[in-house]
This record gives sequence, structure tokens and C-alpha cells, in this order.
Amino acid sequence: METIFRKTEGLTDALFHYCPGCTHGIIHRIVAETLEELDVLGKAIGVAPVGCGVLAYEYFNCDMYQAAHGRAPAVATGIKRVHPDNIVFTYQGDGDLASIGTAEIVHAAHRGEKITTIFVNNTIYGMTGGQMAPTTLIGQKATTAPYGREVAHAGYPLRIAEMLATIQGAAFVERVAVNTPANIRKAKNAIRKAFETQIKGEGFSIVEVLSTCSTNWGLTPIEALKWLEENMIPYYPLGNFRTPGR
Repeated sequence: METIFRKTEGLTDALFHYCPGCTHGIIHRIVAETLEELDVLGKAIGVAPVGCGVLAYEYFNCDMYQAAHGRAPAVATGIKRVHPDNIVFTYQGDGDLASIGTAEIVHAAHRGEKITTIFVNNTIYGMTGGQMAPTTLIGQKATTAPYGREVAHAGYPLRIAEMLATIQGAAFVERVAVNTPANIRKAKNAIRKAFETQIKGEGFSIVEVLSTCSTNWGLTPIEALKWLEENMIPYYPLGNFRTPGR
């Protein structure tokens, strides 16, 4: 019998702990599938964040480290320099990467570290209760911004992809979303290109993935997908910001 669908070997059999409607699971799968399809799963080393993705070390079927909050790029740098032939990646949320870990990601890109970062942006602190994040949209409510984010008080949401694309050491920078089947396919293609950038030794690569957080947004899973499309994508436009050779 022809196999129509099978679970990727890039994931373990552990059950995801994510909330209903959370798209972390989709992102996990396409990252794992990509590592398997590129035939680098056996030499892949991932670094898990602090946040909703903290248990990534239970899910990816490769060697995994756990880094202190925001320090995944620094840990990944050390791993890659000691094991230059391995494929090293970080998996980080917006609270981890865009707040306490901003310096680490910026300087990893400046140094052109040959690592790959999967950056999950859901505009909120998910694991700790829905506080405002650096990526929280203007007017978006959070437990620490009950009336919505105000520019005069909290500034503007941070556009990580655009910022890192200005850095010469960042070889590949792209923003994608996982709210529709078409966008999921595009997201997987970008993640593949990011890993290929590392395999070719061309420099630092990052894919920012717009994701949902139904629980802390106070929406149903279907409503959350619509909210992402109508609110996040206009402020965080999808597309490629930097490619090797351009």
C-alpha cells in the first residue's frame, strides 16, 4: 500500500504540551521535516529557549541543549565553533529573542555565525501569562497593558527581521507565517533555504515565523488565525529581506 502520510523521523513520540490552536506544533513539524529531508538530522544540534518552546528538547529527535533565557544564540555559537561540521539551530520565541536576548541575536548576526535561528513571533509572552512583549502590536491588550499597547509609554513593536537584514553578517533573513496551508508551504521553503545557507557556510540565517497564541489573545483557534492575518501581517509583512549574494 502506498504511504500517503507519515510522521517525520525528526520528531520524537512525545505528545506536545501546547495549547489548542497554538501553531508551535506546525513549526516543529516543518523544521523536523526539513532536517530529515536535507539528510542532516543525524548531525543536527538544537538549542531550546525559555518560554513556550522550552520543551523543544523533548520533541526534536536530535541532540538538544537548553539555554538560559535569551542566550540560545550564544550557546549555539559555542557549539558551532567546537563542532563546525554539525548543523546548529536555535528555536526561540519573541520574549526570549526580542527582549532579554536581543544583544545575543544581534551580535551573532554581526559576527556572521554559521547558525540558523527559528524565531517564533506571536506578539505576547505566552508561557508566563500573557504579558506585553517587544513585538506586541500597538493597541493590542496584554496582562501588563490592559488598555492596549501605547506608543508613548512602550514604544513601537520591534521588527526583528528588518533590523537583522541591515547586518552584513546576516546572510539569509525571511519572515513567514503558518496561518494557511499555502503560507505553511512557504514557511517550510524558507526554513530549508535557511538551513542550506548554513550548510554552504554562507553565514547567519534566521526565519521569523508569525504564530498564534489563542489562549493569551483570548480567541478561538480559528479567530486567532484570522487575527494574525488581519493584524500581524500588515505590521510584519511577509517576505525575504536578505539572501546570500544579494
